[in-house]
Amino acid sequence: MTKTKILDRLLIAFAVLAVFYILSVSDIFAKFGQNVKDAPVTYKLEQVTSGLSHPWSLAFLPDGDMLVSERDGRLSRIAKETGKVQPVQNLPPVISYGQGGLLEVLPHPDFAENGLIYLSHSIPIGNEVTLAVTMAKLEDAELTELREIFRLPKPSSSGVHFGSRMVFDNQGFLYITIGERGDRPRAQDKSDPAGGIIRLNADGTIPESNPFTADKTAHPALYAPGIRNAQGMALHPETGDIWFHEHGPRGGDEVNILKAGTNYGWPRISYGKEYALPKNVGEAGEADWVKPPVHVWTPSIAPSGMAFYTGDAFPAWKNSLFAGALAGTHLARLVLDGNKITAEEKLLAETGRRIRDVRQGPDGLLYLLFDDAESGIYRLAPP
Repeated sequence: MTKTKILDRLLIAFAVLAVFYILSVSDIFAKFGQNVKDAPVTYKLEQVTSGLSHPWSLAFLPDGDMLVSERDGRLSRIAKETGKVQPVQNLPPVISYGQGGLLEVLPHPDFAENGLIYLSHSIPIGNEVTLAVTMAKLEDAELTELREIFRLPKPSSSGVHFGSRMVFDNQGFLYITIGERGDRPRAQDKSDPAGGIIRLNADGTIPESNPFTADKTAHPALYAPGIRNAQGMALHPETGDIWFHEHGPRGGDEVNILKAGTNYGWPRISYGKEYALPKNVGEAGEADWVKPPVHVWTPSIAPSGMAFYTGDAFPAWKNSLFAGALAGTHLARLVLDGNKITAEEKLLAETGRRIRDVRQGPDGLLYLLFDDAESGIYRLAPP
């Protein structure tokens, strides 16, 4: 066979693969939503404050002040009126290790009365690392009455997939996402909370109504297994359902609705592909024992942070779901019709910056954290 014929056959093979890939991606978009075609909303990006390094989580206090965590182990209180950054003192032990460090900060729903906040953070255990959650009282810019309410039992030397977002539901239960720490089988091991979402009472005790408390082989705090690494979670403002998204490997990022005891498939069922091999992770697509996702991103955007928008500053965005994109370096707006996502819009793609968190502020604006060594708090405001 001549070199020309060999080249022709290779080109044909590549063309077939390209068509197959395009069709596969098209099928996913047909199922999980199309791009927004309406006229875009105009906005401006404003910097609220600077002086932050790799900020991870943003939370608003009832008085309008903000709390922001930095992965390297700092927590700051930012004054509403002046933007002054005040370091919070007396933090729990934190180790900045790979993707770990000081992660989520979450005020108690009754913070105005009890002053309680919750921190998720990685801690050293000998030569290994694990995830912990600490509850403490915030007094001005100092933590007091610190108490660790959860610790992932099995430490690891891995520096990846810690999770870890937290949210309270309308009944006062605390939900925490935990990554599978780069060890895939842990996500299907019900005795191990890694690779899942756990549910606690606000004081750290385990609710008797958790779905696996009757199973003596399961960890009683586990609420849902089969989740690779969820870094976005939010409470739906109308239904009260908890929505979350998780990182796929190479494609297959998912948006899901949390249901008690539901297995979300990882790594047995996935829309993602292996990093080093041209094959799916586990079985591709759906199975009768797995709840299918509401939305899938292929290629992966590496979603982080999640917020439902209910403000009045941008009427066209009302009831949309927002997610930051680390690998995608944009802000994703998902258009909802009930529990279906019908369209998607990319915002801030021109910045080329990794978005770690997105929150709605009490002023109805969207606030962002960029995952940069020299960063700050930013917001989207009408022009």
